[in-house]
Amino acid sequence: MSTTRIDPAELWKLKPEELSATMYNTMFSFINQIYPISEELEEEIVKNSEIVKFKRGSIILKHNDICRYCYFAGCGLARAYYITDEGEDVSSWFMKEGDIIITVQSFFDQVPSREELHALEDTICIGLTHEALQEIYLKFPEFNFVGRVLTQKYYIQMEERAFSLRMDSAEEKYLKLEQHSPEIIARVSLKDIASYLGIAPGTISRIRTERK
Repeated sequence: MSTTRIDPAELWKLKPEELSATMYNTMFSFINQIYPISEELEEEIVKNSEIVKFKRGSIILKHNDICRYCYFAGCGLARAYYITDEGEDVSSWFMKEGDIIITVQSFFDQVPSREELHALEDTICIGLTHEALQEIYLKFPEFNFVGRVLTQKYYIQMEERAFSLRMDSAEEKYLKLEQHSPEIIARVSLKDIASYLGIAPGTISRIRTERK
């Protein structure tokens, strides 16, 4: 399950109808890799969703707000993070093109979010409300399969991350991220990568230097 990276600058230049066609074609191509969906379902999704743009540095969701939307990222990059009681900024997840941008518990339980979502790059998404998603699940059982596959994918990723944080050395954590998500290494700041891996920025610099 993958999607081709699209330059946000090029999408930003498109007329609304061209942007809409490109974005929905990208999303449906991604979904159909999971399970072929009907034209009726595609029409229902289009009818109940909208194109949303976030400029680099903008807030997608504030801490303590309820995550009302799930966003399919057509292009760009977002970061989920939280602030500890000691005031430390900790990256909890990165979401790029082809990913769903949400704070999981807040969206599915409709409760205040413990995380914030920020756009690290110009990001263009297709937004679907929690209410609309539930209605589509009821009306189109086939879409439940897509939802289940995506939920499994993210649950496995979260479990692997939790295991790595507890068991792996600093170098093992970094090398796993480099192997499985090289685009994160290339597109995210050293500080944010370090907080995501739970290691010091200087440690990452040392690992990079030793591997040259």
